[in-house]
Amino acid sequence: MPKSKRDKKISLTKTDRKGLVWKQHIIEDIQSCVTKYTNVYVFSVHNMRNTLLKELRTQWKDSRFFFGKNRIMQLGLNEAAKELEEKIGEDLHKLSLRLTGQCGLLFTDHPKEVVLDWFKDYSALEYARSGHTSKEAIILPAGPCEEFSHAIEPHLRKLGLPTKLERGVVSLYKEYRVCEAGSILTPEQAKILKLCNMPIATFKLLIKCLWSKTAGFEPFVDEPEASDSGNGADDEMDTPADGPDAPMDEESDDE
Repeated sequence: MPKSKRDKKISLTKTDRKGLVWKQHIIEDIQSCVTKYTNVYVFSVHNMRNTLLKELRTQWKDSRFFFGKNRIMQLGLNEAAKELEEKIGEDLHKLSLRLTGQCGLLFTDHPKEVVLDWFKDYSALEYARSGHTSKEAIILPAGPCEEFSHAIEPHLRKLGLPTKLERGVVSLYKEYRVCEAGSILTPEQAKILKLCNMPIATFKLLIKCLWSKTAGFEPFVDEPEASDSGNGADDEMDTPADGPDAPMDEESDDE
């Protein structure tokens, strides 16, 4: 039987964007940054958004951010530690053990006080996603909702909103309680809040620790360290770790 031209074998190894070459590139980049910069910070990320991470890189153009798999960043730091004097290298290894959860690295030559003050003051409101814990009860009053187009009224009803059209204007025919204080948002609730232009999540960065070539390791928060196996936590970020021009993984904003 003749072989179909459509029957083509596709090697899955060619589709792996984050293969060995990409990982090795990140490891070598981190090693290079340890040599280039005076200070390395580990920071945690709360309510991560890729658009805001890009803004960070723009604001800190003379520094270097890495976001990605914790175990890859750990390998980069630990490989760099091998090239340093024993005490300084051990301190850099301590820093790598703080790469747990959703976090990143900042390489910079800015003074410690400048970095700590900036991170302390920086925050940005964002739309919450499903799984976010609401800090307040949110209630939509009955009445016209002129911000909504009449075309999306059926979609609003599917989300659970008690809506109807009155002379072409979307209206709530009764008060609607979107969420309670302390409740975990469902996908529908998160979509309603976004449609209502209600950002209730705060994008925030927290400095966890510092390593410097002059002072060594300095922790700023008390927390358990990662295992010494080079593996990061399960909830680590899966975004590219390279510099400001690196493509970012797209995140859905529908939630």
